[in-house]
Amino acid sequence: MYYWYIYYLYILEESDVNAVAEVDLMFLPAPKRGWRVRCELCGREAEEISKTLRVCPTCVRERFDDARPYIEEAHAKVRRRYGLPEKPPRAENGRRCTGCGNACVIPPGGIGYCGAVENKGNRLVRRFGTPERGLLQYYYDPLPTNCVPADFCAGSSGAGYPKWCRTPRGDIEWDNLAVFLGSCTYSCLFCQNYSFRELTRAGKPVMSAEDLAAKATERVGCVCYFGGDPSSQMPFVIASAELIRERAEREHRILRVCLETNLSMNPRDLDRFIELSLESGGGIKMDFKCWSSEILYALSGIEHRLAYENFRQLAKRHGERPEVPLARASTLLVPGYVDEEEIRAIASFIADLDPTIPYSLLAFHPQYFMDDMPYTRRKDAERFLQICKEEGLQKVRLGNPWLLV
Repeated sequence: MYYWYIYYLYILEESDVNAVAEVDLMFLPAPKRGWRVRCELCGREAEEISKTLRVCPTCVRERFDDARPYIEEAHAKVRRRYGLPEKPPRAENGRRCTGCGNACVIPPGGIGYCGAVENKGNRLVRRFGTPERGLLQYYYDPLPTNCVPADFCAGSSGAGYPKWCRTPRGDIEWDNLAVFLGSCTYSCLFCQNYSFRELTRAGKPVMSAEDLAAKATERVGCVCYFGGDPSSQMPFVIASAELIRERAEREHRILRVCLETNLSMNPRDLDRFIELSLESGGGIKMDFKCWSSEILYALSGIEHRLAYENFRQLAKRHGERPEVPLARASTLLVPGYVDEEEIRAIASFIADLDPTIPYSLLAFHPQYFMDDMPYTRRKDAERFLQICKEEGLQKVRLGNPWLLV
């Protein structure tokens, strides 16, 4: 019911989101009040300290070497639950995977950090994420959809009409084919779509690229790959997207292809999908977890920064189709950990690349291994929004204000 209610908010032409926010929160858990966690390093107690991490954001940044054991313990607990490596493997006798920035060196009989690649007989084999075998679930989402960059995409806003969508208001009454990938290259403690982990563990359901392409019927206006994260299954994503585009071109119909991703894939795979998105009217949204390497490791278990370099690469192509933004970005406002310092750095980074890139700030919904955290405060979100404007961003918005408290 919750998702249909949000969809209802999007189709109202004159809706007052602030007026309905209180009603919408009836469908969500009540914000936690008074739950305070003590930082194991500095002793400070606060609501905005994760009981899973047990260290406050300040100590993560300023005392990282001391905080690291607590961070590693937290992620190890999560990874063991799903039978995944606690860290990207670095086996001396292993084989290197080049699928993403984790650059796993997988030992014989072992699996990579994402769970999609294994070493069989000293040869890397994909369990899924090949053109023949994608681990996913799919569904049809009526347009205009509630995807994060909906205000800027052709299908929901009408941007680029008539070349990239069917009406000046977008592809009203058509569908988005939503492709939910069942694996990820990160290990975010705050994951908002954590049900994909059960798919990774089970290794099913799977579908071929041809079968998925057949789901992009004449009523489909766009296809969006998300998850989990597409970066963990890019051979499948590219193969299926190419088939979808080939069919659309034969039938002379508009069909956009999009990614919502942490952007940690091999740069060659990103290059290919950029072409598919550009020629179809689609876009690629990066989920900026944060800016600092210390907070990134705490929240997502990742130490490399390939995603940020990939975003530079994406931004270089952004100006080629100004009527429908190619590059898009968002950040989940995890209370305490994603603070003013993080947002200002991200906004400055994006603005230096291209100030017209759309950026959405998303309110935090406490769940998964950070379910004890509070919701994002409205005053904080509004302050962050102003910071983004101060840094020069021209298209910045609060993506889901009904979650703010």
